[in-house]
Amino acid sequence: MKKVFAILTVAAIMAFGANTQVLAQEQEQPQEPVVEQVDEQAVVEEAPAQEEATSVVALHKTLKTKFIEGGAGFMAATLLCLVFGLALCIERIIYLSLSKTNTKALLEKVKAALDQGGVQAAMDVCRETRGPVASIFYQGLSRYDEGVEVVEKTVASYGGVQLGLLEKNLSWITLFIAIAPSLGFLGTIIGMIAAFDKIQQVGDISATVVAGGIKVALLTTLLGLIIAIVLQIFYNYILSLVEGLVNEMEDASISLLDVVVDYDKKNKK
Repeated sequence: MKKVFAILTVAAIMAFGANTQVLAQEQEQPQEPVVEQVDEQAVVEEAPAQEEATSVVALHKTLKTKFIEGGAGFMAATLLCLVFGLALCIERIIYLSLSKTNTKALLEKVKAALDQGGVQAAMDVCRETRGPVASIFYQGLSRYDEGVEVVEKTVASYGGVQLGLLEKNLSWITLFIAIAPSLGFLGTIIGMIAAFDKIQQVGDISATVVAGGIKVALLTTLLGLIIAIVLQIFYNYILSLVEGLVNEMEDASISLLDVVVDYDKKNKK
Protein backbone atom coordinates (compact mmCIF):
# COMPACT_ATOMS: atom_id res chain seq x y z
CA MET A 1 0.00 0.00 0.00
CA LYS A 2 2.88 2.31 0.83
CA LYS A 3 4.37 1.62 -2.61
CA VAL A 4 1.14 2.67 -4.30
CA PHE A 5 1.07 5.99 -2.40
CA ALA A 6 4.74 6.54 -3.19
CA ILE A 7 4.17 5.91 -6.92
CA LEU A 8 1.19 8.28 -6.99
CA THR A 9 3.19 10.96 -5.14
CA VAL A 10 6.08 10.71 -7.60
CA ALA A 11 3.68 10.87 -10.58
CA ALA A 12 1.96 13.97 -9.18
CA ILE A 13 5.31 15.71 -8.58
CA MET A 14 6.45 14.93 -12.14
CA ALA A 15 3.17 16.15 -13.67
CA PHE A 16 3.32 19.38 -11.63
CA GLY A 17 6.91 19.97 -12.66
CA ALA A 18 6.08 19.44 -16.33
CA ASN A 19 3.17 21.90 -16.21
CA THR A 20 5.38 24.47 -14.45
CA GLN A 21 8.00 24.21 -17.19
CA VAL A 22 5.40 24.60 -19.93
CA LEU A 23 3.96 27.72 -18.27
CA ALA A 24 7.43 29.20 -17.85
CA GLN A 25 8.20 28.64 -21.52
CA GLU A 26 4.94 30.26 -22.58
CA GLN A 27 5.64 33.31 -20.43
CA GLU A 28 9.18 33.67 -21.82
CA GLN A 29 7.94 33.67 -25.43
CA PRO A 30 7.36 37.22 -26.73
CA GLN A 31 3.70 37.98 -27.36
CA GLU A 32 2.78 39.16 -30.82
CA PRO A 33 1.10 42.56 -30.95
CA VAL A 34 -2.65 42.31 -31.34
CA VAL A 35 -3.89 43.98 -34.48
CA GLU A 36 -7.44 45.15 -34.39
CA GLN A 37 -9.27 43.94 -37.46
CA VAL A 38 -12.03 46.02 -38.83
CA ASP A 39 -15.13 44.02 -39.68
CA GLU A 40 -15.82 45.22 -43.19
CA GLN A 41 -19.19 43.48 -43.23
CA ALA A 42 -20.29 45.32 -40.09
CA VAL A 43 -19.26 48.62 -41.64
CA VAL A 44 -21.20 47.79 -44.78
CA GLU A 45 -24.27 46.87 -42.72
CA GLU A 46 -24.06 50.01 -40.57
CA ALA A 47 -23.94 52.33 -43.57
CA PRO A 48 -27.50 51.62 -44.83
CA ALA A 49 -28.81 51.82 -41.25
CA GLN A 50 -27.28 55.27 -40.81
CA GLU A 51 -28.65 56.39 -44.16
CA GLU A 52 -32.11 55.12 -43.22
CA ALA A 53 -32.02 56.93 -39.87
CA THR A 54 -30.92 60.12 -41.64
CA SER A 55 -33.77 59.83 -44.15
CA VAL A 56 -36.31 59.32 -41.34
CA VAL A 57 -35.07 62.44 -39.55
CA ALA A 58 -35.17 64.42 -42.81
CA LEU A 59 -38.74 63.24 -43.50
CA HIS A 60 -39.80 64.21 -40.00
CA LYS A 61 -38.35 67.70 -40.40
CA THR A 62 -39.99 68.09 -43.80
CA LEU A 63 -43.42 67.11 -42.46
CA LYS A 64 -43.01 69.47 -39.53
CA THR A 65 -42.06 72.31 -41.85
CA LYS A 66 -44.99 71.69 -44.18
CA PHE A 67 -47.34 71.48 -41.21
CA ILE A 68 -46.26 74.92 -40.02
CA GLU A 69 -46.40 76.37 -43.52
CA GLY A 70 -49.94 75.07 -44.01
CA GLY A 71 -51.21 76.97 -41.01
CA ALA A 72 -51.28 75.45 -37.54
CA GLY A 73 -54.99 76.12 -37.03
CA PHE A 74 -56.42 74.31 -40.04
CA MET A 75 -53.75 71.61 -40.07
CA ALA A 76 -54.34 70.80 -36.38
CA ALA A 77 -58.13 70.72 -36.84
CA THR A 78 -57.75 68.39 -39.80
CA LEU A 79 -55.42 66.12 -37.82
CA LEU A 80 -58.01 65.95 -35.03
CA CYS A 81 -60.40 64.45 -37.58
CA LEU A 82 -57.82 61.76 -38.23
CA VAL A 83 -57.28 61.08 -34.53
CA PHE A 84 -60.98 60.81 -33.64
CA GLY A 85 -61.81 58.91 -36.81
CA LEU A 86 -59.07 56.34 -36.27
CA ALA A 87 -60.10 55.92 -32.63
CA LEU A 88 -63.66 55.09 -33.68
CA CYS A 89 -62.43 52.77 -36.44
CA ILE A 90 -60.18 50.84 -34.07
CA GLU A 91 -63.01 50.55 -31.52
CA ARG A 92 -65.37 49.16 -34.17
CA ILE A 93 -62.80 46.70 -35.51
CA ILE A 94 -62.11 45.35 -32.02
CA TYR A 95 -65.84 45.10 -31.22
CA LEU A 96 -66.67 43.34 -34.49
CA SER A 97 -63.72 40.97 -34.17
CA LEU A 98 -64.88 39.96 -30.69
CA SER A 99 -68.45 39.52 -31.98
CA LYS A 100 -67.52 36.64 -34.26
CA THR A 101 -68.90 33.28 -33.13
CA ASN A 102 -68.46 29.71 -34.32
CA THR A 103 -72.11 29.30 -35.28
CA LYS A 104 -71.82 25.61 -36.19
CA ALA A 105 -70.39 24.72 -32.81
CA LEU A 106 -73.00 26.88 -31.07
CA LEU A 107 -75.83 25.22 -32.95
CA GLU A 108 -74.52 21.78 -32.03
CA LYS A 109 -74.30 22.79 -28.35
CA VAL A 110 -77.83 24.24 -28.41
CA LYS A 111 -79.22 21.15 -30.08
CA ALA A 112 -77.50 18.84 -27.59
CA ALA A 113 -78.70 20.97 -24.68
CA LEU A 114 -82.28 20.88 -25.98
CA ASP A 115 -82.19 17.10 -26.25
CA GLN A 116 -80.64 16.61 -22.82
CA GLY A 117 -81.90 19.45 -20.60
CA GLY A 118 -84.62 21.25 -22.52
CA VAL A 119 -85.03 24.92 -23.40
CA GLN A 120 -83.53 26.23 -20.16
CA ALA A 121 -80.30 24.30 -20.72
CA ALA A 122 -80.07 25.68 -24.27
CA MET A 123 -80.62 29.20 -22.93
CA ASP A 124 -77.80 28.68 -20.44
CA VAL A 125 -75.50 27.71 -23.32
CA CYS A 126 -76.42 30.89 -25.21
CA ARG A 127 -75.95 33.02 -22.10
CA GLU A 128 -72.42 31.73 -21.65
CA THR A 129 -71.49 32.38 -25.30
CA ARG A 130 -70.31 35.79 -26.52
CA GLY A 131 -71.58 37.47 -29.67
CA PRO A 132 -74.76 38.69 -31.38
CA VAL A 133 -75.68 35.23 -32.67
CA ALA A 134 -75.82 33.82 -29.15
CA SER A 135 -77.90 36.83 -28.02
CA ILE A 136 -80.40 36.23 -30.83
CA PHE A 137 -80.60 32.54 -29.92
CA TYR A 138 -81.21 33.42 -26.27
CA GLN A 139 -84.03 35.85 -27.07
CA GLY A 140 -85.67 33.38 -29.44
CA LEU A 141 -85.51 30.45 -27.01
CA SER A 142 -86.88 32.61 -24.19
CA ARG A 143 -90.16 32.86 -26.18
CA TYR A 144 -90.44 29.16 -26.93
CA ASP A 145 -93.44 28.72 -24.62
CA GLU A 146 -95.42 31.15 -26.78
CA GLY A 147 -94.99 29.08 -29.92
CA VAL A 148 -92.64 28.64 -32.86
CA GLU A 149 -94.12 31.62 -34.74
CA VAL A 150 -93.36 33.93 -31.83
CA VAL A 151 -89.83 32.55 -31.72
CA GLU A 152 -89.42 33.40 -35.41
CA LYS A 153 -90.69 36.96 -34.96
CA THR A 154 -88.48 37.46 -31.89
CA VAL A 155 -85.40 36.26 -33.76
CA ALA A 156 -86.13 38.63 -36.66
CA SER A 157 -86.81 41.61 -34.37
CA TYR A 158 -83.80 41.09 -32.16
CA GLY A 159 -81.64 40.60 -35.25
CA GLY A 160 -82.43 44.22 -36.16
CA VAL A 161 -81.40 45.30 -32.66
CA GLN A 162 -78.06 43.51 -33.00
CA LEU A 163 -77.54 45.04 -36.44
CA GLY A 164 -77.92 48.49 -34.88
CA LEU A 165 -75.28 47.62 -32.29
CA LEU A 166 -72.91 46.44 -35.01
CA GLU A 167 -73.33 49.68 -36.96
CA LYS A 168 -72.89 51.89 -33.90
CA ASN A 169 -70.62 54.96 -34.38
CA LEU A 170 -70.32 54.39 -38.15
CA SER A 171 -72.16 57.67 -38.76
CA TRP A 172 -69.46 59.52 -36.81
CA ILE A 173 -66.76 57.95 -38.97
CA THR A 174 -68.54 59.14 -42.12
CA LEU A 175 -68.78 62.59 -40.51
CA PHE A 176 -65.00 62.80 -40.06
CA ILE A 177 -64.50 61.50 -43.61
CA ALA A 178 -66.58 64.43 -44.86
CA ILE A 179 -65.17 67.06 -42.50
CA ALA A 180 -61.47 66.40 -43.21
CA PRO A 181 -61.49 67.43 -46.90
CA SER A 182 -63.99 70.20 -46.12
CA LEU A 183 -61.52 71.74 -43.69
CA GLY A 184 -58.83 71.36 -46.33
CA PHE A 185 -60.96 73.17 -48.91
CA LEU A 186 -61.76 75.85 -46.35
CA GLY A 187 -58.04 76.37 -45.84
CA THR A 188 -57.72 76.56 -49.62
CA ILE A 189 -60.28 79.35 -49.84
CA ILE A 190 -58.66 81.28 -47.00
CA GLY A 191 -55.21 80.86 -48.57
CA MET A 192 -56.44 82.14 -51.93
CA ILE A 193 -58.13 85.10 -50.25
CA ALA A 194 -54.85 85.92 -48.49
CA ALA A 195 -53.01 85.69 -51.81
CA PHE A 196 -55.41 88.11 -53.51
CA ASP A 197 -55.20 90.47 -50.54
CA LYS A 198 -51.42 90.61 -50.98
CA ILE A 199 -51.85 91.23 -54.68
CA GLN A 200 -54.22 94.09 -53.90
CA GLN A 201 -51.81 95.59 -51.39
CA VAL A 202 -48.80 95.33 -53.68
CA GLY A 203 -50.71 96.36 -56.77
CA ASP A 204 -48.87 93.91 -58.98
CA ILE A 205 -49.06 90.16 -59.68
CA SER A 206 -45.81 88.37 -58.96
CA ALA A 207 -44.92 84.78 -58.15
CA THR A 208 -43.39 85.64 -54.78
CA VAL A 209 -46.54 87.45 -53.65
CA VAL A 210 -48.97 84.71 -54.69
CA ALA A 211 -46.82 81.70 -53.73
CA GLY A 212 -47.39 81.93 -49.96
CA GLY A 213 -51.18 81.90 -50.14
CA ILE A 214 -51.30 79.17 -52.76
CA LYS A 215 -48.92 76.99 -50.72
CA VAL A 216 -51.22 77.21 -47.69
CA ALA A 217 -54.18 76.34 -49.91
CA LEU A 218 -52.51 73.28 -51.43
CA LEU A 219 -51.10 71.92 -48.14
CA THR A 220 -54.40 72.05 -46.28
CA THR A 221 -56.23 70.43 -49.18
CA LEU A 222 -53.60 67.71 -49.46
CA LEU A 223 -53.79 66.82 -45.77
CA GLY A 224 -57.59 66.77 -45.80
CA LEU A 225 -57.73 64.46 -48.81
CA ILE A 226 -55.12 62.07 -47.34
CA ILE A 227 -57.04 61.81 -44.07
CA ALA A 228 -60.33 61.23 -45.90
CA ILE A 229 -58.76 58.45 -47.98
CA VAL A 230 -57.30 56.71 -44.91
CA LEU A 231 -60.58 56.85 -42.98
CA GLN A 232 -62.52 55.70 -46.04
CA ILE A 233 -60.36 52.57 -46.30
CA PHE A 234 -60.99 51.74 -42.64
CA TYR A 235 -64.70 52.47 -43.07
CA ASN A 236 -65.06 50.09 -46.00
CA TYR A 237 -63.20 47.39 -44.07
CA ILE A 238 -65.59 47.84 -41.14
CA LEU A 239 -68.58 47.60 -43.49
CA SER A 240 -67.24 44.30 -44.83
CA LEU A 241 -66.99 42.97 -41.26
CA VAL A 242 -70.56 44.07 -40.53
CA GLU A 243 -71.87 42.45 -43.72
CA GLY A 244 -70.14 39.19 -42.84
CA LEU A 245 -71.63 39.18 -39.35
CA VAL A 246 -75.11 40.00 -40.68
CA ASN A 247 -74.98 37.11 -43.15
CA GLU A 248 -73.80 34.84 -40.35
CA MET A 249 -76.67 36.01 -38.11
CA GLU A 250 -79.28 35.39 -40.79
CA ASP A 251 -77.96 31.94 -41.62
CA ALA A 252 -77.73 30.98 -37.94
CA SER A 253 -81.25 32.26 -37.25
CA ILE A 254 -82.70 30.02 -39.97
CA SER A 255 -80.77 27.05 -38.57
CA LEU A 256 -82.04 27.80 -35.06
CA LEU A 257 -85.64 27.83 -36.27
CA ASP A 258 -85.11 24.42 -37.85
CA VAL A 259 -83.73 23.09 -34.57
CA VAL A 260 -86.65 24.56 -32.60
CA VAL A 261 -89.21 23.09 -35.02
CA ASP A 262 -87.63 19.62 -34.73
CA TYR A 263 -87.58 19.89 -30.95
CA ASP A 264 -91.23 21.01 -30.91
CA LYS A 265 -92.27 18.03 -33.03
CA LYS A 266 -90.47 15.63 -30.68
CA ASN A 267 -92.23 17.13 -27.64
CA LYS A 268 -95.64 16.89 -29.27
CA LYS A 269 -95.14 13.19 -29.97
